Amino acid sequence: FKLTYNCLKSIADNTHGVDYEVIIADDNSSDETMRIFDYALNLVHIRDGKNRGFLLNCNHAAEYARGDYLLFLNNDTQVQPNWLKPMVDLMERDETVGMVGSKLLFPDGRLQEAGGIIWNDMTAWNFGRGDDPNLPQYNYVRDVDYVSGASMMIRHNLWLELKGFDPRFCPAYCEDTDLAFAVRDRGYRVVYHPKSVVVHFEGMSHGTDENQGIKQYQVVNQKKFFQKWKKVLKRNHFPNGEDVFLARDRSRYRKHILVIDHYIPHFDQDAGSRTLWQYLDLFVEMGMQVTFIGDNFYPHEPYLSLLQEKGVEVLYGPEAHQNVMQWLDAHGRYFDVVFLSRPHISIKYIDKLKTACPQAKLLYYGHDLHHVSLRRRYELTGDASLLPEMKKMEQIETKLFREVDVAFMLNDDEIAFVNKLTGSNKCRRLKCFFYPEIPTVEGLPFNQRENAMLFVGGFGHQPNVDGIVWFANEVLPKLDNILSGYTLYVAGSKPPEEVYALESERIKILGYVPDEELMRLYASCKVAVIPLRYGAGVKGKTVEALCAGLPVVSTPIGVEGMPEIEKVVNVCRDPEAFAESIARLFRDMQAWGTSVFRGVEYGQQYFSKESARAEFLEVIS
Repeated sequence: FKLTYNCLKSIADNTHGVDYEVIIADDNSSDETMRIFDYALNLVHIRDGKNRGFLLNCNHAAEYARGDYLLFLNNDTQVQPNWLKPMVDLMERDETVGMVGSKLLFPDGRLQEAGGIIWNDMTAWNFGRGDDPNLPQYNYVRDVDYVSGASMMIRHNLWLELKGFDPRFCPAYCEDTDLAFAVRDRGYRVVYHPKSVVVHFEGMSHGTDENQGIKQYQVVNQKKFFQKWKKVLKRNHFPNGEDVFLARDRSRYRKHILVIDHYIPHFDQDAGSRTLWQYLDLFVEMGMQVTFIGDNFYPHEPYLSLLQEKGVEVLYGPEAHQNVMQWLDAHGRYFDVVFLSRPHISIKYIDKLKTACPQAKLLYYGHDLHHVSLRRRYELTGDASLLPEMKKMEQIETKLFREVDVAFMLNDDEIAFVNKLTGSNKCRRLKCFFYPEIPTVEGLPFNQRENAMLFVGGFGHQPNVDGIVWFANEVLPKLDNILSGYTLYVAGSKPPEEVYALESERIKILGYVPDEELMRLYASCKVAVIPLRYGAGVKGKTVEALCAGLPVVSTPIGVEGMPEIEKVVNVCRDPEAFAESIARLFRDMQAWGTSVFRGVEYGQQYFSKESARAEFLEVIS
């Protein structure tokens, strides 16, 4: 009874944010369970004097359940904080999931099971047994062959459709694995959720000796299971111990893609991260099995958990850092595609990838031509200290372009440069941003908007620092001569002192703003300004503003590589023209409305999600 009491106490202490009922399936116990209401209230106690055995007792008690989901929990468990809500949220979010199971730990903290693998001879592995439960391979949501009945949730309607556990496995053992196979046979997925953590005192109910008691049915029922599912086992399961990398997440028939960048993308911090996050989302939606390496191997939150929740395996931590090249040697052969991001990161991996991933198509996304951006900065500032870095970056980018199978750039000039350099047509256009629906926000009408301009850009990127300082010092004085009563909002992470120094009554330095606040700014300002003087590639801030329904005034650099953009955006080559374009959009409602319409139309034509999907499929096919 102590086990049961401690289990109930852990549920009461650690279950929040979910409406639930607790049903005690009492199989005619002789301990204090028969007097459970002396110890706990608000329970449903199912006891009718019959001893049915484990399987039939579960089926009988489940008849009294009223919820949308059934969760079977052994009494020899203790649930951990926030164990239930992740499972419910997954079921609510994804109707293809029929069953979900917890991460099981031994009482000493070692991993007992992170989902299960069934081999084609019906032998089973508790994946990760005895290992460190915090390692990356045990901490992403993934499909599994089965989840343990010690903590297992199933949709109530599906349970009724399947008529519960199959009685042929009475009194116990293999019923949970059989149910998982039956769930999958009905077209649903069986999924492991690492955020649902449960300590399981294994063997406390039925012991561990397979030659006596109920435990002896484990061997008997394995034979029954094999007979029932032998065709499925032969078709979809590996020989014992082979291809664990594929067996652990049932990814045998999916394309595998490895994505490598400097760190886990902070999608709300900078345009490059937002772009990569969108592509990670797209790869998952395309049914690919995604693995991500952030070269600093740091578990940045909340971004790590958000990716793991999507089913992306993220390598992080000291062990992954120290052994990443050995990891590639061991698992590289399973990848169909490798997507490299940024030159200074990609150059570290390119030689190893060529040998470790022999069948993979190597893709490189440089974001822009970095050596060209450095050259433009040198030409603008005359800073000779930039020349060694420019030369080094040119050598790195040249090697990468020649070694990969496909290079992605953002505009036609860069594509032509790469193709000429490599003597090939391997360079393709990549959308820097794309949207499932355009516009992404419902903006206020002209006469309800604030007389405000908006600049968006992460200040870890030097062209953004230069651009906003130039705009404040050169354009705003010209604007003051023809317009009054305006505000400039400057939004972006990590502004340096020279940007904070611009703060005034009319210039508001906001620093980092979350996405919700950024969307509010897009919906309430009248104009987005893109005052960049150097850089390369297509600017995400320009695309985002257009797709959000906000007119844009920009320098030529800010709209570089965007076809026919001058029909949509006010492109200005000097401070006077920049100021005049802003003033006209502030005053002329018709001109403002025309710019909004053309911007949204442009986004629909060039930056839709479906076009991004089609283009990427063409590349990897």
